[in-house]
This record gives sequence, C-alpha cells and structure tokens, in this order.
Amino acid sequence: MSRLWRMPAVLIAITAVLMLAAGLAVGWVAGTSAPGNDSVEAGFARDMQTHHQQAVEMAMYEWQHGSDPALTTIAYDIVTTQSAEIGMYRAWLRDWGVQLSSGEPMAWAGDEHAHDSEENGGLMPGMATDEQMAEFKTLTGAEADVMFADLMIDHHIGGVDMAKAALERTDNELVVDAARRTINLQQAEIENLENHRDNVLNAVGQ
Repeated sequence: MSRLWRMPAVLIAITAVLMLAAGLAVGWVAGTSAPGNDSVEAGFARDMQTHHQQAVEMAMYEWQHGSDPALTTIAYDIVTTQSAEIGMYRAWLRDWGVQLSSGEPMAWAGDEHAHDSEENGGLMPGMATDEQMAEFKTLTGAEADVMFADLMIDHHIGGVDMAKAALERTDNELVVDAARRTINLQQAEIENLENHRDNVLNAVGQ
C-alpha cells in the first residue's frame, strides 16, 4: 500500500465521497410506497447506520495503529465499504421522509431484540462498549491487531444477526438486497479475521 493511502486525511476524504456517492446512487430507487417512520425498513436502516459508524471508527484506528498488513487491509476495506453503505442508508431514510435517527435500538425487530438491546446498555448486537473502545484505543501494533479482530468478529456476528432479523420481517427489495449482501460479506470477513488474528497470535507466541 503506498504512502498516500496510509494518510488518514486521504482516507477520511475517500469515505466522505463514498457516502455521498452511495446516497446519490440509490436515492432514485426508494420505491413508490415508502416505508413509514416505525417500519422494519426504517428501523433497520437507522440501526445499521449506527452499527456501521462504530465499525468504521474501529477500522480507522486499526488502519492507523495496527501492524499486521492483512488486518490493516481488512480495516481499510471496512472503512470504505461501510462508509458507502452509511450513505446508502441515509439516502433511504431521506427518500422515505422518516427520521434519520431513533432512540429505540432494535425496536423494529420485536420485543425480544429490543429487550436484549436494553440489557446491553442500549447497544445493538455485537457492538463494543465504551470501555472496550477506550481500551482498544490505547493499543498499537500486534496488540491492536488482536483486539481489533476480536471486536470486529463480534461486531460482524451482530451485524449478520441484524440482517437476518430484517430478512424475516420485510420483502422490501432494497432492504432484502442489503441484508443479504451484509450476511454474505460479513460471514466471509469473520473467517478472514479469525485466520489473520490466529496468525498474529502465533507470531508473537501466544
């Protein structure tokens, strides 16, 4: 990876462009019967925005402070891919004319999921706590690599669960396509993260 692509300002600019481009690209396909404010579709889009934002934050830190080339490459891919998807979800919400954020995480997925979120301090499935994020941001090198992989594996498992919950509750084409893509991409990435984390641990003798 060239020195240019290692510059945080460059990656931040790229993510902003991707979010805008994704929003413009999907804005015209929102459909004629827009989901309502309390719909599964709107709730899923709002919650996935928040979920993705933490993944981008984690991945940006790993990209800047990790040392394993495979894991920093995965981190770069997460920053760019999920930034674009944040723009997509925002475009849906704007086009549907609904609130861009909500104070009730996972309410769209039913009482059981909403209750689980409440028990986890309002966090969505797989999200790291403030304490975990603070600890992660004290680490560099191999230690950052390992904790990034651990946190992101849990994060992806949670994202897959959210996508599966959406598939069970909607037939909206936009949401179905996004949920299926999330499941496929993140399940593959979980395996990659596990493999590269184990390589790092083996290299440092743990």
